[in-house]
Amino acid sequence: MNQQDTPVILITGAARRVGAEIARTLHAAGAHVVLHYRQSAADAEALAAALNAQRRDSATTVRADLKEDGAPEGVVDTILARHGRLDALVNNASSFYPTPLGRIDAAAWTDLIGSNLKGPLFLSQAAAPALRECRGAIVNIVDIHAERPMKNYPVYCVAKAGLAGLTRALALELGPEVRVNGVSPGAIDWPEDGQFPADERDAIVRHTLLGRIGSPTDIARTVRFLIFDAPYITGQILAVDGGRSAHL
Repeated sequence: MNQQDTPVILITGAARRVGAEIARTLHAAGAHVVLHYRQSAADAEALAAALNAQRRDSATTVRADLKEDGAPEGVVDTILARHGRLDALVNNASSFYPTPLGRIDAAAWTDLIGSNLKGPLFLSQAAAPALRECRGAIVNIVDIHAERPMKNYPVYCVAKAGLAGLTRALALELGPEVRVNGVSPGAIDWPEDGQFPADERDAIVRHTLLGRIGSPTDIARTVRFLIFDAPYITGQILAVDGGRSAHL
């Protein structure tokens, strides 16, 4: 692929876990990937180095707290200054933790709404002119609990419900030039902070039609499909959850 024709794709929260797998998968499909991170600088730089070892000058990093005013616009400006184009945006960055009713505070609201809804909205708005020029795509990483809330996580679920609505609204606003879709994961990577003890994990798996959790690769392949192989799909949210949401 000619470097001039190489699509440039921004993946937010790309340093670790699902975001890193999305970046690796899109890189393997031939894209130049821009790895956004907020705190995980070492992980982001290590991933970029590994990808650049495979293909020279094919990955770059950008740091920002996307819930801060002006940060999304700054990220897009940086990418356009470096690369002159932006072909796709994957809104993956997310905060996730419980906020039981009665203990919700303004800090949790600002963080969860900021990372899961405000950041994607303002980043998409900032990226829209460049995406229109390239007839590009946006993929938002939503959650099956956007439509079927999970107990003790009301603010997170509300934020993801907003992201689901934003996905459809942006498809309306940005069509026909830009396609906008979402991916709703089920149980993929368990949180690393022990939010779900073993008995809760077992219950989730038992309630999943395929009888197992998924992997970051399942999400990454779906994102790749929506960006590269779905020219007549927009305004849709695909559940990648082993069938769990079919009977929640």
